Amino acid sequence: MINLPSTDVVIIGGGWSGLLMAKELGAKTSLKITVLERGKPRAKNEYIEGMDELDYALRYRMMQDVAKETVTFRNTPKDKSLPVRQFGGFLPGDGVGGAGEHWNGMTPRFLPDTFELHKATVERYGKSRLPEGSTIQDWGITYNDIEPYYLKAEQLLGISGLAGNPMTGHRSGPFPTPPIKQTYFGQIFTDVTRDMGYNPYPVPCGNLSQTYRNPDGVIRPACQYCGYCERFGCMVGAKAQPTNTLLPVILKQKNVTIKTSAQVRRILTKDNRATGVTYVSNGKEYFQPAGKVILASWSLNNTRLLLLSKIGNGNTGRNLTHQVMGAGVTFFFDKPLNRFMGSGASNVTVSDFDGDNFDHSNLDFIRGAYISSPAYGSRPIANFGAVPSNIKSNWGGEWKKAAVELFDRTAKLGSSGEHIAYKTNFMDLDPTYTDNLGDPLLRLTIDWNDNERKIHNFISSKIEGIAKRMPIKSYIMNPPLRRYDATSYKSTHIQGGTIMGASPENSVVNTNNQHWQIPNLYVLGASTFPQNPSGNPTLTVLAQTLRAAKALI
Repeated sequence: MINLPSTDVVIIGGGWSGLLMAKELGAKTSLKITVLERGKPRAKNEYIEGMDELDYALRYRMMQDVAKETVTFRNTPKDKSLPVRQFGGFLPGDGVGGAGEHWNGMTPRFLPDTFELHKATVERYGKSRLPEGSTIQDWGITYNDIEPYYLKAEQLLGISGLAGNPMTGHRSGPFPTPPIKQTYFGQIFTDVTRDMGYNPYPVPCGNLSQTYRNPDGVIRPACQYCGYCERFGCMVGAKAQPTNTLLPVILKQKNVTIKTSAQVRRILTKDNRATGVTYVSNGKEYFQPAGKVILASWSLNNTRLLLLSKIGNGNTGRNLTHQVMGAGVTFFFDKPLNRFMGSGASNVTVSDFDGDNFDHSNLDFIRGAYISSPAYGSRPIANFGAVPSNIKSNWGGEWKKAAVELFDRTAKLGSSGEHIAYKTNFMDLDPTYTDNLGDPLLRLTIDWNDNERKIHNFISSKIEGIAKRMPIKSYIMNPPLRRYDATSYKSTHIQGGTIMGASPENSVVNTNNQHWQIPNLYVLGASTFPQNPSGNPTLTVLAQTLRAAKALI
């Protein structure tokens, strides 16, 4: 073990939350800050020269290497857990910027009542409406507490959006930039749903609609609608990423150091204080002493590192949640859609059936989902092959002819629903399988419950109602929600494991993201969300990090 000179703050993880905290502390304090990122640095021209769909989108060039570390998975404690040998259900990022480099850029705010979900549900419907076995709890903060930080995060990224939708909560300021351009399919969806009495709106996004200079002086150009957002870094820098939004500022801060290829193995503690971390780099193990430790990696990695370090109060690993995806439909049009054009957040959304935006009094479930019309830009390999139900084979001449003819006449509606927490969905260390360093893998125990299946069925019926009003030749509905599986992609938005709250009795960190038992240890990111709202988590992660940074400073 090589002992290093002490640092004031060590930050574990060089993604959105870790680099944002480093930027804030670096700018507003004289503290010496060390960021440890286990992946590699990003070259400036990497995305310009290498936008290869096979390499990035199908071979997961920017993702965590499952040959070195993965997770194990089972549906229930009665099942045998097995390693996930190829990521499918979620795609954890690797390298400086983390998943913030390969994300789509969708940045909705969470609905106001999601921060007080237990209180809001019980007050409106009574305690008996809470699903059996659920562990729903409030965050300990309100929407009003986090709203100013939402606005600050939006200004940092230059979020493009349209204010005024009655379904999405109040704002204290406008979006920094106008919404991005509407696609042909998005306009059709807007017209149809508005005629049905719904409230469609363009999803707020980190893909700039125009050139923007943020409060830190970072300038980024407008989106070119090339369709290479998800699983790729942006060729021109229009999509907000940690490397083009935060790193330009951090590199000018002499009190911040970023070390790459540094895989943290343990957080060390003594007398209820964190003393530093141990990490492996290029085959050597180091001890980095620190006055404060900030854990800012991905949800699963945050949870695993606390468990490996034996830091916890019995709540670590609780409330594992994942977005409820899958309710949707595939359309086949008469006309071409130019669907090769788009951006990661080209998406018109209807939130009329999201959260508690509609009355659940006569329904047998709580919460809901939003309906979306994504136009991300269809690529020639992964997005090829959709055909109507009258084509009975998935190979051969008939299938190929139909797939070619319909490639630019195909579009989809999707949905994203809330996943409330249950005591049966949790994380712990696997007793059998280990990573390349010999440390136990994280074990996921998770399945969908009746409430999620009922949300899925309800939203499917609403989507089919929209489908019947669309100017199309035919459509195919997605199948019902069955068991949770780790092979079909849902999103990389996994929450829980180190949840926040107002009391150590039911949470791991307090409302400033400070560990209840280890006061100089802070935990950032979606692992602190008590349950999963329907919206994508990145903007809330950034707002939460800004709030925690202010409290820490």
